[in-house]
Amino acid sequence: MESEFDVIVIGSGPGGYVCAIRCAQLGLKTAIVEKYSTLGGTCLNVGCIPSKAYLDSSEHVQFLKAHAKTHGIIASDFSVDWKTMKDRVSKVVKTTCDGIQFLMKKNLITVITGVASFKDPFSIEIQGKKEIYKAKNFVIATGSKPTQIPSIIYDKKNIISSTEALNLEKIPKKLLVLGAGAIGLEMGSVYARLGTKVTVIEMTPSIIPQMDQDLGKELLKALRKEGLEFYLSTKLLKAIVQKNVGVKIECENLEEPGKIIEMDADHLLVAVGRTAYTEGLNLQNALLKLNEKKCLEVNEYLQTSQKHIYAIGDVIGGIMLAHKAQEEGVFVAETILGQKPHVNYNLIPNVVYTWPEAAGVGATEQELIKKGKKFKKGSFPFKALGRARASEEFFGLVKILSDEVSDEILGVHMVGPRCADLIQEAVVAMEYRATSEDIARICHPHPTYSEAVKEAAISAWNGKPLHL
Repeated sequence: MESEFDVIVIGSGPGGYVCAIRCAQLGLKTAIVEKYSTLGGTCLNVGCIPSKAYLDSSEHVQFLKAHAKTHGIIASDFSVDWKTMKDRVSKVVKTTCDGIQFLMKKNLITVITGVASFKDPFSIEIQGKKEIYKAKNFVIATGSKPTQIPSIIYDKKNIISSTEALNLEKIPKKLLVLGAGAIGLEMGSVYARLGTKVTVIEMTPSIIPQMDQDLGKELLKALRKEGLEFYLSTKLLKAIVQKNVGVKIECENLEEPGKIIEMDADHLLVAVGRTAYTEGLNLQNALLKLNEKKCLEVNEYLQTSQKHIYAIGDVIGGIMLAHKAQEEGVFVAETILGQKPHVNYNLIPNVVYTWPEAAGVGATEQELIKKGKKFKKGSFPFKALGRARASEEFFGLVKILSDEVSDEILGVHMVGPRCADLIQEAVVAMEYRATSEDIARICHPHPTYSEAVKEAAISAWNGKPLHL
């Protein structure tokens, strides 16, 4: 195996493998290092892909339970084959990871298996092996891991992270979820649809607290109707594993200090965020240090303090999303070649894949108010659309925020059917600095969910939507 490269990418998640592909496309001799036997990182193996596969399967179950009769479909006698469902998810993951392996071969990228460790700023070694690999440039794309709370002892059986939640031996009767962000709500939705009693504990007063507050309010209504129970403004005090029983927790209501709430379940899923992963890299040998957030600091070119060592994705902090890492991967590859790429961090869409889905891009209403920015607001409910009525999709809305004077779109936020796809119209419009009038005057197909975007734009522009 050759040992000298133009670029060595450390980590094969969405950011890492995309970076490696783009480097190879540009003619750079490229290698990628992955500690596991399969490529794809957290996203493909124990994150985005398997969780979406479970969400899709469980959505079919929810349809049969709650909506089939309305459509004239009698499905009273059905059951869930948990093993078959899990096997399907495993097949989806394998096929996807095999696809990444194929792309490495297609682009003549050398794949190195093992834990990379810097020997010095220009070379790495693979722990437990003798080979030394040198490169003119390195890209650190080692991603993140579930954040662990020091006061909680994780046994990965009763107290679990999202990784273990994807591979439970059986469908639990009761599940406690700590954290009402994307991960907690998505996994909570999966099991709630399969018959689990799911209770979500969140310290803040709203769910998906990093997104526009109107989305949290709408999504909360829908998820409660689906059967999830919520304890907001609630702090976990302690969690105790009960032998052969599960886990018992004590919480405090922050709005009523001193009020203690006790709950028990088969599992406690801790989903309070993710932390940059740099273990085993021996960063000190490369003269690199972590900041106070345990992330690698980079400049506007995504270079670390060593200009030939770049870092992308979760390991540099910011919004921890696969598509953000992919954009950064392409950015770094093209930067190494002396090109002038760009990443517009304001226009990275955020998506929660519950049903209804939630998505947003740009500034939230709360952010604009905090900045003292004068803006116009328009919204439109999905229930007013013919397509939504035909599909029995009554929850949700689209909200558009635009500059009070110029009408340039500042933010778009939506919760409802297919919002993960609909948000891209807003991203494209905002990339070209469109106004709400621009979207309002674009013809949208009828009947579709996308008409809600047009109507919200009309509402923001002149306050007079056509179908409301």
